[in-house]
Amino acid sequence: MEIIPLSPQEVQQLRAETKGTTQKIHFNNAGASLPPDVVVETVVSYLNEEAICGGYETEYKYKEKLEDTYTQIARLINADKNEIAIAENASMAWHLAFNGIDFKKGDVVITSEMEYVTNLIGFLNAQKTHGIELRVIPNDDQGNFSLPALEEAISHQTKLIAITQIPSTAGNMIPVIEIGKIARRHNILYLVDACQSAGQIPIDVKEIDCDMLSVTGRKYLRAPRGTGFLYVRKEVQDKLKLIFMDGFSAPSVSQSDYKVRNDARRFELYEKNRALTLGLGKAVEYALNIGIERIWQRVQYLAGMLRLELEGIDGITVHDNGDQKCGIVTFSVNGMDSVLVKNELAANQINVSVGKAISTLIYMNKNQLSSIVRASVHYYNTEEEIKEMCTVLIAITLKIK
Repeated sequence: MEIIPLSPQEVQQLRAETKGTTQKIHFNNAGASLPPDVVVETVVSYLNEEAICGGYETEYKYKEKLEDTYTQIARLINADKNEIAIAENASMAWHLAFNGIDFKKGDVVITSEMEYVTNLIGFLNAQKTHGIELRVIPNDDQGNFSLPALEEAISHQTKLIAITQIPSTAGNMIPVIEIGKIARRHNILYLVDACQSAGQIPIDVKEIDCDMLSVTGRKYLRAPRGTGFLYVRKEVQDKLKLIFMDGFSAPSVSQSDYKVRNDARRFELYEKNRALTLGLGKAVEYALNIGIERIWQRVQYLAGMLRLELEGIDGITVHDNGDQKCGIVTFSVNGMDSVLVKNELAANQINVSVGKAISTLIYMNKNQLSSIVRASVHYYNTEEEIKEMCTVLIAITLKIK
């Protein structure tokens, strides 16, 4: 199917619907994107109504729209809405899934060198508390995840394959669909961290064939902070322990027993921010209306342009490698600390972030990187913004010389 690129007129309209684009050049979408105005208005309007009418009363009025958030998320990742649980963020969602697994001493978890710090801490904690073994699949010399190495690492003790699709401090991507085929062939649980993926690239949990998938709202989905969700395949839900429960997650209770819900909302508790839930649903709807394939096409185009521009600047090193790259562009200015580069750009109304070694520890240590500058583009960014940032970076490199 042919993908129709976003036209310049559409990009300008999307920028007009995002007031933050008039204030800053925002290349920190992998940290937190600028939300569309309609998402902000949805949250604020709900909070105002809640303040006037009461929390429970407002929730009842908006119960269908709140329910629709699950429907929109299910559309986004090609799941059933009964396989979706709302969470505060991707880390909470990931830990709900990971810590729900019944690990035994000697169980093996396989991951990649690109795994995020939160997940690495989870692995280390499981080593301490359950005696699991962690096996890390390194990238090859071209920066690609090695599928043959994964096959070789699998044994009868392998309990879980846990993969972050897009790392925090690098621009490459892990082949989660191909990994899913291997996991299914060996009947191994498969957990995907799609924290940086959702809203940037098309996600189809049936194609990935994962059992669990964790997502945040604030990054490429452009949802409010404090939002996220967890996907758990229906066939796996009963295999995961619940870390905590209340009358929402276990609605059938007697004095001697209880029964949990028969859907993924068993991983939720009753009390959550309804305004943010509506904001998340509106952000997902906004992305779907644009078209995730069209978003991904433009993100790739802008990131490719940015890498080419940076590679042409004497004194700048681009660190991204691998065959498939995403909207995260990582680089360093020779002879200048990444924090100082970030601050110089901020003084020129340009937002980027600094990726520290701890965020993707195995990869950063392997490549002897203590930090990098991370510029992450989104569909509402423009070619002119890229050129403006590169002009500032050229001035920075000239000052160093």
